[in-house]
Order: sequence, then structure tokens, then C-alpha cells
Amino acid sequence: MLKQARTQSLLKEILPSALANLSDTRLNALNVVDVRCSRGKYFAEVFLNAPFATEKEKAEILKQLKKAHSLIKAFCLEETGWFRCPDFKFIFDGSLEQENRLDQIFEALQKERENKEKES
Repeated sequence: MLKQARTQSLLKEILPSALANLSDTRLNALNVVDVRCSRGKYFAEVFLNAPFATEKEKAEILKQLKKAHSLIKAFCLEETGWFRCPDFKFIFDGSLEQENRLDQIFEALQKERENKEKES
């Protein structure tokens, strides 16, 4: 469990650099939110955030990430010195957007409550 957490943490640090080294500017601007490795560390889910991208752009970005998969793995192997690197599955994480929407809703409710108290 501890090794898995270390691996996830290291990948979370290294992957933004790997993405920054790619020639596609859309990939350079991606934020790595989280990384979750399987038990054997053969597979890793990489959660990304791209608030600037539409759904169509996100689909295109995922397609480009598949093409750049081997370059990203090579970068990680070089940086870590590992014998092998997990296979990556890139996923857009919507939880940050949901959290921001919830914050906006709570702010609106709070303002509404304050306005009612002022009227009373």
C-alpha cells in the first residue's frame, strides 16, 4: 500500500513535466489532478482537469494523449529509472467543476438568506 502511494505520488509529480515536453499546446496546459495505480502497478488512471476545453476538445485531447502514450511512458521511465512504467489511461475529472458549481450555489443561497434577514 505504501509503495503504491509512493508510485502514485511520483507519477503525479512527473506527468505534468511529461505533458509539458509534448509539442501540442493543448496537452501542455493540462492539469494532473490525481493518479491511481492498480495493485501490481501495471496500470494507472490519470485524472486530468482542463477547464478551458469543450467536450469536443476533450475528446480530441484524449485522442492525442493515446498517440503520445509511448513518449509519456519513455519520459517517466527516464525520470524515475524504473524497469517498467504502468500503462496510462487518461480521464477528465469533473469533480473540480462540480465542486466549483456547488460553491457558487452555496454562495447564492447565503446571499439570498442575508437579503431575507435584511428585509425582516
